[in-house]
Amino acid sequence: MTQFDTRKLRNAFGCFPSGVTIVSLKDEEQNPTGITVSSFSSLSLDPPLCLFSIGKEQASRPLFERGNHFVINVLSAEQENIAWQFAKPIENKFENVSYTENANGMPVIDGNLAYFSCKKWALYEGGDHIIIVGEVLDFKQTDLDALIFFKGKIDAISNPHSN
Repeated sequence: MTQFDTRKLRNAFGCFPSGVTIVSLKDEEQNPTGITVSSFSSLSLDPPLCLFSIGKEQASRPLFERGNHFVINVLSAEQENIAWQFAKPIENKFENVSYTENANGMPVIDGNLAYFSCKKWALYEGGDHIIIVGEVLDFKQTDLDALIFFKGKIDAISNPHSN
């Protein structure tokens, strides 16, 4: 197996700009929780599938393995603070975060650019990560500006089609 300097490889991967998402769900006590994820992608239109990955060392990994539903919240430009909040290992990730619940009782963060309510479709091994595929049950998008992750930093990108 080829060996790389993992820091250099991570920096090279960071040259691909990606949207910033928070994947939200409920914990064992039915409290809302979630994690900041930049490894989100569409997968299929028929059936409607998307995917994201989380590190195997993530404290919330067992919640995704045991749970059946989650929401991928694509963050808007104004949501940088909550992106950082959900990236930290704190007990109440939803402190001071406004949200509603979808039909499956999962938290949908208010003010997002888009969201995808999903049912877990499959889990796959992916090296030091777990790849989670979700079947999209419901979604919504807005015309807000996007929050992006690029070269280790979060920034906003304007929607050229917004007024």
